[in-house]
Formats: sequence, C-alpha cells, structure tokens
Amino acid sequence: MAQADPAKPKSKKKQATSVDDDVLGKAYDSRLMRRLLTYLRPYKASVALSLIAVLLKAGADVVGPYMVKLALDRYMIHTPSANPPWFVHYLSPDALTGIAQCAGVYLAALLLSFGLEFVQTYLMQWTGQRVMFDLRSQIFRHLQSMHIGFYDKNPVGRLVTRVTSDVDALNEMFTSGVLAIFEDVFVLVFIVAIMLRMSWALALLTLAVLPVIMYITRLFRIAVRRSYRLIRTAIAKINSYTQEHISGMSVVQLFNREERSFREFERTNAEHRDAYVDQVQAYSLYYPAVEFLSTLAIAFVLWKGGLSVLFERRFLGSAVTLGILVAFIQYAQRFFRPIQDLSEKYNILQAAMAASERVFALIDTAPEIVTPSSPVAPAQTGNPALGSIEFRNVWFTYQALTPEQQSFVANATDEQLAADTGIEWILRGVSFTIAPDQTAAIVGHTGAGKTTITALMMRFYDIQRGGVLIDGVDVRQQSVHLLRQRFGVVLQDAFLFTGTVRTNIRLGTERITDAEVEHAADEVNVGDFIRTLPHGFDTEVHERGATLSTGQKQLISFARALAHRPAILILDEATSSVDTETELRVRAALETMITGRTSVLIAHRLSTIQRADVILVMHKGQLRESGTHNQLLAERGLYWKLYELQYKDQELTHGLAATSTPALVEQASAHIARHPMTAA
Repeated sequence: MAQADPAKPKSKKKQATSVDDDVLGKAYDSRLMRRLLTYLRPYKASVALSLIAVLLKAGADVVGPYMVKLALDRYMIHTPSANPPWFVHYLSPDALTGIAQCAGVYLAALLLSFGLEFVQTYLMQWTGQRVMFDLRSQIFRHLQSMHIGFYDKNPVGRLVTRVTSDVDALNEMFTSGVLAIFEDVFVLVFIVAIMLRMSWALALLTLAVLPVIMYITRLFRIAVRRSYRLIRTAIAKINSYTQEHISGMSVVQLFNREERSFREFERTNAEHRDAYVDQVQAYSLYYPAVEFLSTLAIAFVLWKGGLSVLFERRFLGSAVTLGILVAFIQYAQRFFRPIQDLSEKYNILQAAMAASERVFALIDTAPEIVTPSSPVAPAQTGNPALGSIEFRNVWFTYQALTPEQQSFVANATDEQLAADTGIEWILRGVSFTIAPDQTAAIVGHTGAGKTTITALMMRFYDIQRGGVLIDGVDVRQQSVHLLRQRFGVVLQDAFLFTGTVRTNIRLGTERITDAEVEHAADEVNVGDFIRTLPHGFDTEVHERGATLSTGQKQLISFARALAHRPAILILDEATSSVDTETELRVRAALETMITGRTSVLIAHRLSTIQRADVILVMHKGQLRESGTHNQLLAERGLYWKLYELQYKDQELTHGLAATSTPALVEQASAHIARHPMTAA
C-alpha cells in the first residue's frame, strides 16, 4: 500500500497534552467572568428569579432560631426584650397560642426555604444546560470553520476536552458555584446582623475563631490547588495513553506488549491515585479542623452565656437570656457551615476560570482560511476556463513564517528563495495548467508534494507566493464554500461516519435523492456489493466504518464522490486498498467518473495513469516533467526511470511467484540492493 504524502506535517502533531491543560489560573478573574456572564443574557429572566429566590431563601433560613428565642423569652421564662422586633406585636399574648404561632412561623419558613431552593435549583440547572448547549454549539461551529493547518498542530484529544470537560466545569460554576456563593454570603450577613442585634458581646466571642479558620482555609486552598493540578495532569495522561493504545491495540497484541503497556498505564494511574489521596488528605484535615473550631466557639458561647443566664448578670454590658443563648448556639452552627461551603466553591471557581480561559483561547483563535468580503464567482456560463486548474509559480511551506520571512518571500527572487535554507519549502516554483475536462495524473516519490498540490486546489492551505486558479479565478478571491462544492475527492484512507451506507453516500446533501444514491453506486460498480449487505443501502455503518474492510470503504467513497456530481474530481491513491478484481471494476468505472469533468489522479502504480491526458512528474517539490505517457517515456527522464523500475519490480514479483529456486532469490536480492528506491 502506498504511504500518505509526508510533505503534510502530520508528525508535527503534539502527542502529549498541551501545557495549557495544566494551567489553573486565578480563582476569580473579572475579565473572564464578565465574558462568561454574557452567555446568561438570553436567560436573564430565569437568572433574576433565581437571585430573588436565593435572597429570600437566605432570609428564610435565619428565621427559625429567632422564633425559638421568642418562644423561650416571651412565653416560657417571660423575659421582656429591650428592643422587640416589629412583628412581635402581631403575636398573641397567650402562651399556648403564641408558642403555636412561633412554631407555625418556623414551619412556614422551612417550607418556604424548601420551595425557594427548588425554584433556584431548577432554574439554574435549566439555565446551565442551555448555556452548555449554546457554548458547545459555538465551539463546534468554530471548529468547523478552522483551517486544516489548525488540526495539524492541535491534538484531537485536547479539542474534544474543550467541548466536553471544560464546558462541564463551566456548567458546574453556573449551577453550583456563583449563586451558591451568593446564598452563602447572604446567610452569613443575615446571621451576623441578627447575632450583633441580640448580643454584640456573644457575637464577637463567636467570631473570635474566624482568623484561625481563615488561616487554615488558606493552607487548605494551597494544598488543594496543588492536588488539583496534579489530578488534571494525570487525567490528561490517562486519556492520551488510553486513546493511543486502544487505537493501536492490534499492534500492541501483535508484538505482545500487553504487559509492558499495562505497567506503563499503572504508573500513570498511580500518579492519579496519589494526587487524589493528597486531596482527600487535605479535605480530611480541613473539615474536622473547622468543625473543631466551630464547636470550640459554641462551647465558649455556652460557657459565657450560660454563666450570664445562671447568675442573671450582663456579659460585657450585654444582657443574655436563655432564648438568646439557645438562638446563638443554633446560629453559630449555621454560621460555620457556609464557610466550609465557600472553600468548596473556591475549587469550582478555580476549575471554571481555568476552563473558560482555555475555551475562550480556542474561540478567539481566528481561522486563517476565510472567504473574502467580496468574493469573485467564476462565470458558470460562457466561461472557457470553467473546470480549469492552473498553478502559477507556486511556493508553499507548512512552516509558520515570521514577519521578516514573509517580507523576504514577497521581495526575493526565485533563486534567492531556493537558496534560503531557513524555510522548508514543500513546493518550489510549481507551474502547470490542466484544461477543462482533461485528466491529469501526478506522480513522484513519497514526499514530492503530490497530495499537497490537491490540498492547495481546495484551499485547505494558503500559499506563500504565486497563485492557484480554479475556473480562471484565484482561489483566495473565491467563496471557500462554493469553491469546495465543485470538488469531489476519493482519498487513500476513506472516512465513513456513523450512520448508514446511504447517509454516507449522501453525506447530508438533501438534493441527492435515494434513486441518485443507488444510481451513483451502480455507475461505479458498487451497487451489487452494497445490495449484498444485510440491509442493503440502509445497513448500519459503525464509527469510521469499523465493520467494513478498507477496500469496501473505498468503494463507498467512490459512490459518494460521484453522487455529488463534482466539476473537478480528485482521486488520491483511490485504488490502493482494493484487490485486483475490485480494481478492475473500479478502473472500468473510472471511465464513467472522469467523463465530462476535470480529473486529477495521484497514483504510485503507473499502470493506473497511463491513459491520462497529461502526467505531472514531481520531484523534491518541483515539477520536473510533464506530458503524456509516451512522451515522457521517449524523454527517458525521471518518469522513464520510475516506470522502468516499477516494471522490473513487477517482472521480478511474477518471477518469484512462478519459481522459488535459490538462484532466482539471489537475483531478486541483488536487484533490490541495486535499486533501493521505490516508486512513490
């Protein structure tokens, strides 16, 4: 099987997780938060209702202990209050009725808190899911608009993480982070205000442990931040390693590397486990510490307040009743719970800020291949160049050029460009013309730039110098969508999507009817094969066509290309993965496919392109020869050498198949030693 054109820098793709996956960023970034909040604008009504529900719930949560205080002081021990609240006048002076009223208010506050929490949770979960939908749709649409060179430099796993894990982190912030923080803050403010109103001395005693708790919380955040970074790094390694080894499982099993691969996975898995153990240790120390300090504060309140109640004396000039003491104990218990929650929300915010920074960095990456503001549309009628392909002194490299290099390329002569060793040119001054309805073949060694030429025709990349004209118009002046709509491509590695055979041929083009799908399959001699499948054209195709052979996938891609009726057809090693019998059928179908359209064939087997109208011979990024098969053989140049070598190799192969004598084997070995170069 022929190899793919290595001129395309697939090897430059990063295999490891990018450094930005490990960046945590700040726990709060106002710039990122403002941008995130813009996604809530379409749902501002539900967000406003949630905020109101949070505020009311925070108020309802602090009502209960105060009602206990009123019931004790007003109706049980009959201690008058110096500054009674306004609603006390609505309570009955009768003890039984008043206690029942206090209990009823307490119960109503609990029911109201339950209802408000339901409203807030439902609305924010509803809003969060819609924000996730909007954000994922925006990311996926942006990924579709990105140029192919972007995917050469960014691992697929990292891009998938942006659409999945990072968006999930943002959803958690919207649903469990921001509003929960508001609720905790409101509850703390209400509790502190009520405690200060009841007894400022006991309130200060309760808050005396806060500096120690804040210091412990700071240590906890540092430890958790480090553990979180290690966990993210370990998860990225696990995902990368698992994806790579599952994809290459056949190679792993073929070379008996199961045990070694498992040991390598165990090491990465152990890093993840140890990072989680560190995090669990931090939590297991932090929560008991806060619990101990909160209990200590309650104990001080009980001690000082109890003495004041028992001996009926003031504590630091503040009167303390039994009701105040009981209410303080309940408020103190509720006061320290939001502090623990705020530490948990810190991790959510930290993860969300890091995720938003990565997501926005992706969204802000501008596509390099875009349609011009005023695209030029080639005339569809009366245009003599319709269907033509022309390369004018094209210089191209996959290398990202600096501004200085770009200026040099724009002003230098061809000789200066060729002499410059700082730029790795893939194509060097390539010029040729393919007339409408002509069949052109591109041949050359591996790495000569054959596949790159076809990629430039469809403007998957922009050239650094020269011009690529399709239908007589430079591709950079045309609409990208309309330009690619004129091409049909059959690649060496055919790609099928999850669905059915029919949907893979149609590929979402609604104008193609079922009859046209079947007609296209019949035209390329694939219809009979498809009808032998269990459900014919409606047979399910799994991910990447896993249930079909490579040759069968390639045959379906032939039908796909023909069904779209392209004006220009590109066949890149299209018969390299089929057997001899199928190849003969495909060759017969090629006559149908190339009739009435411009066709470009890339082939390693020269026997498949001998009838081409023009053959372009590429060598080290340069067009060395062009002409018909007979003309190039007569020139006895590079094409003649390729043809002679391949022809002799075929003779040698047939000879080895016919006999296995040691002398012939030695002859074959000597021949291979003399001709180590294979035709590309």
